[in-house]
Amino acid sequence: MAYEVKSLRKAYGSRLVLDGLDLAFPEGKITVVLGPSGCGKTSMLNILAGLDDAYSGTVSGFGRGKVSYVFQEDRLLPWMSATENVAFVLRQRLDSSRAHVVAEEALAAVGLSESAGARPGALSGGMRRRVALARAFAYPSEVLLLDEPFSSLDLKTRISVMDLFVELRAKDGRSAVVVTHDVREAIYLGDRIVTLSDKPARMRDAFDVRLDRDGRSYASSAGAEFEARLYASILS
Repeated sequence: MAYEVKSLRKAYGSRLVLDGLDLAFPEGKITVVLGPSGCGKTSMLNILAGLDDAYSGTVSGFGRGKVSYVFQEDRLLPWMSATENVAFVLRQRLDSSRAHVVAEEALAAVGLSESAGARPGALSGGMRRRVALARAFAYPSEVLLLDEPFSSLDLKTRISVMDLFVELRAKDGRSAVVVTHDVREAIYLGDRIVTLSDKPARMRDAFDVRLDRDGRSYASSAGAEFEARLYASILS
């Protein structure tokens, strides 16, 4: 399956935000789209998710029913338990009892079995992010889309939740597209990193990440040269 966009353009009235993007997303890999805040990354994800059809260009391999979306906000229903929030997205694919079982399994995979009956208001920010991840992985999609998914967390919690995402995605094998403005986060997560300009967003460069997990660490200097190349790409 080819996952790509060609000549993708998006405007809000007279304001152009995406200007002819040509991007390929390798199957079974994590592609990180890295660019300045407000450059149009979320607009691109909404198009990939099939939530916005007011664009020009072609989109292949994405669309409604094919993707799981982790938004910037948790978007958990406050009157539902963690299990019910995960099961809710499965209702059109599974009967109620099976959806409940799958939801419990997904929460167990993110270490939240003991909190499965808790409502979002009783959960920490990191726990709510894990519920959002569980919901995305539970849905039988082809591609995971993540929009600045860890930016609201403190550094220690962010690393913990990112580690969980990387582990689950490696076991799962699905393709993933993550957007962020954080260079270190991009290095920590990505198999491939695509850099975008400020809006209207145009593609700058694409990089394959060849660092091992230790080299990606926030405490490691191994990725410093690569980090400098990414900053140079974004700021050029």
